[in-house]
Amino acid sequence: MAVLLALLQANSAVLDVDANCQAIEAAARTAASRGAAVLLTPELFPVGYAPRRVRSEFDPTRLPALHDRLAGIASSNGIGLVYSLPRLTEQGEWQISATLLDAGGNTLLTYGKVHLFGSEERDAFTSATDPPAVVDFNGIPTSLVICYDVEFPEPVRAAAIRGAELLLVPTALAHGFDDVPQVLLRARALESQLTVAYANHCGLEEGCRFLGGSVIAGPDGGLLAEAGGEADLLFAEVDPAAAHRERRTVPYLAERRPDLYRSWGF
Repeated sequence: MAVLLALLQANSAVLDVDANCQAIEAAARTAASRGAAVLLTPELFPVGYAPRRVRSEFDPTRLPALHDRLAGIASSNGIGLVYSLPRLTEQGEWQISATLLDAGGNTLLTYGKVHLFGSEERDAFTSATDPPAVVDFNGIPTSLVICYDVEFPEPVRAAAIRGAELLLVPTALAHGFDDVPQVLLRARALESQLTVAYANHCGLEEGCRFLGGSVIAGPDGGLLAEAGGEADLLFAEVDPAAAHRERRTVPYLAERRPDLYRSWGF
């Protein structure tokens, strides 16, 4: 049975956690009423995307209550949820994270951003190092990466070779990078033969104009849904058999030659 995926593209208010959570709540309610199994939201959406301000002004002791609030949104609406927040490691380092909850508000998967983009992120956060993990979500092996990570083939391929058939990507992509969702994301979906959902901000935040342009691309590289530059709530059905079908037709993953690639210096 196909799984209905919902994707929120919206403008967040920097450090206005209440307003941003209300926007997630409204989207979750609508998505659940349409029968969606999961709602994907953009990178750092609950706190707004402004890395230096988040690092300097956001009190990390608020994080446990914020996680609980987001889990409550998932459970009260009976829908899975992907959200992205800062996190503190045991060593006191700040990272950008993403979390996948099930419809009961239980944490299924967490991920830390590996590739930080630009001086703002590198000033505020530290890169994570763990590979993307994979969990079963409504019968589909599912994984997470964040924003700039998906612009590199390696994290997506790492998820795919671990069995992922659905990759959920919170992002914060600025205006002027139209080829990322329109070309690169579709290539990532095609080369690793998995569905990729990419949820972006839109509008202005702290002087940054966001592209919007969120997409959901299938394992054949075809677009299942795409947004323009304005706030939107996208829906697409994910066929659990699609990845298997594409991987049988052209077995990219099975016919890789990693030992040879290593001899080439990879």
